[in-house]
Amino acid sequence: MNARVESRLLARLGNRHLDALEEEAIFVLREVAGAFERPALLFSGGKDSLVLLRCAEKAFGAGRIPYPLLMIDTGHNFPEVTQFRDWRAAQLGAQLIVRSVEDSMRRGTVRLSRPDEPRNPHQSVTLLEAVEEFRFDALIGGARRDEEKARAKERVFSHRDGFGQWQPKSQRPELWTLFNTRLHPGEHFRVFPISNWTELDVWQYIEREGIELPSIYYAHQRAVVERRGLLVPVTALTPPREGEAAAVRTVRFRTVGDITCTCPVASTAANASDVVLETLAVEVSERGATRMDDRTSDASMEKRKKDGYF
Repeated sequence: MNARVESRLLARLGNRHLDALEEEAIFVLREVAGAFERPALLFSGGKDSLVLLRCAEKAFGAGRIPYPLLMIDTGHNFPEVTQFRDWRAAQLGAQLIVRSVEDSMRRGTVRLSRPDEPRNPHQSVTLLEAVEEFRFDALIGGARRDEEKARAKERVFSHRDGFGQWQPKSQRPELWTLFNTRLHPGEHFRVFPISNWTELDVWQYIEREGIELPSIYYAHQRAVVERRGLLVPVTALTPPREGEAAAVRTVRFRTVGDITCTCPVASTAANASDVVLETLAVEVSERGATRMDDRTSDASMEKRKKDGYF
């Protein structure tokens, strides 16, 4: 069965499947609003957070999302994404709180070992500083279990201790969709309403709902160099190394993060329908195929999560 025929068959069954996933996400978003005093929704302008935002609109009504949007900016984000983030927040009339890793660097709470070091791992410091500043007791994120094996260990309501750390062996059971949201002073939860979605689910939902995305999620021309099986974008932060030759390729981004560690993939997908067809054929997860920082160590994500990362 070719990918196009498979896509049509999935579309017939997909609405019921997507409806179930959407209902679960809406239920969790409403549970957060009812159970916590000071929640926030993590919003980067990326595709998963935009899907989560659409579910929040459906949960509470357009312009009535009852918690602020929070972005932890590395200072090395793609401008197409940050501009879209600001536009979407303004369109919703939502409160957008931005806290920067560069502010933490000025305070001395983040120190880089070298100027070109990826800043993604250091977002946990800035995030925990924002939790303390605003006394957030729940942070809603768009992480999914299929992204990476450490994230597969997460509960939907993932407890963080008084130091903001994740202890995978002490997570609370979630039988029969019952969530234990009790907190001691200083503790908080990370909540993942789309935990049970896959990359394919996300793209089918984007297609069905007509969700607008930053342009770099679709095919465009970009200068890249080939490095360790990845297409590294050529930017002021990521110039070619000695002996590397840049070439302009037609690419798109499957996931978006810090410029210094996020790579595009070769693609001609110009819209969500095209991306659905491509996603049906891929065998490598989006992070495994595009994130340089996830290749440094098998335990890198789990360690970062234990330290307070998303």
